[in-house]
Amino acid sequence: MGEKLTFEQEERGMKIGFIGLGNMGAPMAANLAAAGHTVVGFDTMDVSVEGVTRAATAAEAAAVADVVITMLPNGDILRSVASEVIPAMKSGAALLDCSTVDVESARAVAAEAEAAGLLPLDAPVSGGIGGASAGTLTFMVGGSEKAYATALPLFDIMGQKSVHCGASGNGQAAKICNNMILGVTMIATCEAFALADKLGLDRQAMFDVVSTSSGYSWSMNAYCPAPGVGPQSPADNNYTPGFAAELMLKDLRLSQQAAEASDADTPLGQSATELYARFVEAEDGRGRDFSAMLPRFEARKRNG
Repeated sequence: MGEKLTFEQEERGMKIGFIGLGNMGAPMAANLAAAGHTVVGFDTMDVSVEGVTRAATAAEAAAVADVVITMLPNGDILRSVASEVIPAMKSGAALLDCSTVDVESARAVAAEAEAAGLLPLDAPVSGGIGGASAGTLTFMVGGSEKAYATALPLFDIMGQKSVHCGASGNGQAAKICNNMILGVTMIATCEAFALADKLGLDRQAMFDVVSTSSGYSWSMNAYCPAPGVGPQSPADNNYTPGFAAELMLKDLRLSQQAAEASDADTPLGQSATELYARFVEAEDGRGRDFSAMLPRFEARKRNG
């Protein structure tokens, strides 16, 4: 059970229902509680989060909340949870989904919430578990201006930045477009290092050139996949995940689902999806950082 709040905290705080207290949701909920909000949480697992009162069901967590926040694994689970909590929520409350799911599920849940007199937002995050703990996440937000204004004080607690991307579903659209770029550029970066090795080009020299030339990217400059080169990254910790390859695969598959639904031509996104699928499901990528594509390419020949 959570700690009892002071009268002053109760006066200035919101009532928040938080559903999904996993690796991301638990620290996000704890940060909201520490900031003085009354947080009631629910998870299918028996978890305890500092400052958060546990509810017996998702509907119970949602019943008196000003804002219900969900952090769930996929669109099917989001739809199921939404069907349970939307009827339990009070009119005018905000339903803030921070999961990364398909755009269609996000928009379907938003329509259901709007029909019930609620304020829906889809707000997937960037920043990983470390960002969730430190309160430095970035939120990509879809929904109405009114809903965004309602949730903005909570974004400021859980993260360092939030961007209102437009109508419902646009938060998810921004996330999957961003991560499609990330997946493609990481593969290109790893391919280039593997090629440089075979050409006899020193990795530090490669980094010094590319990081200050037209090939620079976040994958190279901030998250270099080559151990001992550039700033500290998972490559310097034997590719222990900062962002796991299987999570990259999930996001890439969402990008291709969206591309198919919208008839968009994304050949590099499709190729990246296929490569990460092979890496995770047929090779040794599961449980490794997504930048572990570099040792994969190091070990391969052109047609191998």
